[in-house]
Amino acid sequence: MSFRWRCPYCDHNATIVNANYNTNRFEFNNGNKCEWQVLRYYITVCPNPECGEYTLELSLHDHIQTSQGNYTDVDAKKRWSLLPASSAKPMPAYVPAPIVADYEEACAIKMLSPKASATLSRRCLQGMIRDFHRISKKTLFQEIEALKDKVDPSTWAAIDAVRQIGNIGAHMEKEIDIIVDVEPDEAQLLINLIEILIQDWYVVRHQREERLKHVIAVAVTKQEERRDEG
Repeated sequence: MSFRWRCPYCDHNATIVNANYNTNRFEFNNGNKCEWQVLRYYITVCPNPECGEYTLELSLHDHIQTSQGNYTDVDAKKRWSLLPASSAKPMPAYVPAPIVADYEEACAIKMLSPKASATLSRRCLQGMIRDFHRISKKTLFQEIEALKDKVDPSTWAAIDAVRQIGNIGAHMEKEIDIIVDVEPDEAQLLINLIEILIQDWYVVRHQREERLKHVIAVAVTKQEERRDEG
């Protein structure tokens, strides 16, 4: 057994094999109204020697009898991520703390309350537009319109596509903290957008600044060497 996996702690890409993975199941009935149930657990250990963290997930299944008389587990009707508590990716320290806080909370409550998650993601998106691009309008809708000429076409297309999704788009013209009734997959789309924009805006800018600092430092060193030689 092997599968591709990305560690939610260190963001390390890896191929997980049996040595890094463990799963098992527990059947129970005890007279409950759903009859036979199966609880499964899944443990994945990060093979990155600098990390070594592990994830713990649970899933609940109906255990039913087939027409052939055998028993089988049907698709999971509930899933829980116990460790880590959410799917939030680790963010660099240079990303503003309020933006990271909204993003992490949006991830943490995505399954419990998609509409609350979407509200936090909308606030996170507004915070990034105001912080990174210095655009501040009455509504998020107006801020996104003003952003159009400041980002590349593919980024704009992604933002525009997400804001046109059902209730998400309908509420962008109103107060940012209004609760939006959305589905879990729609809340996840907003989270995906936030992650992409953090990478494209904050991470890329930081990496560029670091490279420029390196170029300047090398140039200064060369000048000092030449001055010493002279």
